[in-house]
Order: sequence, then structure tokens, then C-alpha cells
Amino acid sequence: MASDKSPAPQLKSASGRRLQNRDRLESDILLQAVRVFAESGYEGASIATIAERAGLSKQNLMYYFPSKQQLYQRVLDDVLDDWLARMDLLAHPDDEPGDVLRAYISAKLRFSREQPWASRVYALEVINGAPLYGGQIRDRVVPLLRKDIAVFEQWIAAGRIAPVNATHLMFTIWAMTQSYADFSAQMALVLDRKQLLRRDFDEAEQLITRMVLAVVAVPDLTGEKKPP
Repeated sequence: MASDKSPAPQLKSASGRRLQNRDRLESDILLQAVRVFAESGYEGASIATIAERAGLSKQNLMYYFPSKQQLYQRVLDDVLDDWLARMDLLAHPDDEPGDVLRAYISAKLRFSREQPWASRVYALEVINGAPLYGGQIRDRVVPLLRKDIAVFEQWIAAGRIAPVNATHLMFTIWAMTQSYADFSAQMALVLDRKQLLRRDFDEAEQLITRMVLAVVAVPDLTGEKKPP
């Protein structure tokens, strides 16, 4: 009986290696795919180009992702998973509004700095009317935005921040922070450098945070504003 059981650890080890290799190959494909889709858009991107950059044949790539649309969907799923995980910061109405907003803006800018290609893929899809990903945006982004708006409304009702149009405030924060990924090339040209530096993001974070906190500051009895 012992001889019958002896191959089991070897088989398990081989299976584990295959799974690791598959995960590594998928990661390599997705890493190249996000950049190609960001550079060329969905229509302009080709499976052949992504395969070549990943060091695979087109046939090998299509073993993992049988179609360009399936690969594109996976890229956007991963982008949205990462983005929403970083953005789940306003769902804590008991925390100090100023601290929550600072953390939110910091997380948004960190995503733009660390994942610029991912941000651009998502931006291109939205700019084109979200023809292939609108359903996911409705199902996943909209509920989170509504939850965030509910937090703002609780703060307003409790007098912890000034009355604001929370929806448009969120739109404005998104626009200000995501532009540092989507329009970084233009910003770098204006700043006369090849790319944005860490200090550019730090300075942007300071300015955007000050602007947002000024908007939501609670007026005191003299009509002057104070930080939340």
C-alpha cells in the first residue's frame, strides 16, 4: 500500500508548479495587455502585439484568453478591483471628515502614480461611452458612489461639514486626481521633464486636499470657515 501512495506528493508538487506557471504567464499577459490597451485603445490593440510583448505566440496567449474582448474584460476587471479597493475609504461616517477626505485623495493620487496605464485604459473606455464595460460600471461604481454620497449627507446633517453637492464634489475629486495619470504627458511637457516626479504628486496632493477641505469647511457663528 505504501508504494501506491508514494507518488502523491510528487503529483501535488507538479500540479502546484503548473498553477504557479499559469499564474505567472497570466500576470505577464495582463501586464502587457494593460499597456497596449492604454496606448491603442480596444479597437487599435491586437492580440498579436500583446503576445509578442509577453514573449508568447498568439496561439499560446489565446489558450489563456480566447478572445481580445475576454482579455480586455479581464484587464478592466483587475483595474476596477484595484481602484475600488483603494477607494473604499468614505464608508466610515464616524471618522473625522478631514481625515477621511485626506486619505481618499491620497489613495486616488497614489493609484494614478502607481497604475497610470490602468487608469488610462479605464479612461479610454469611459471616454468612448463605456460600450464594453458600462454594465460593470453601473453595477460596481455607482453603488459605491451612492454609499459615499450617503456619508457626506450624514456629515452635513450632523453639521460636521458645510452643505455641498456631494455628487459633483466626488466628480471633481476624480477629475483632479485621475488627470495626473491620464494627462501626465501634457503635465510633464509643461514642467519640461520626461515624466512626473514623486514630488509632483506630493505637491498635487497638498493643493487638492486644501481645496477640498476649504469647500467642505463648516462655517462658525461669525460666518468664517474652519477646517472639518
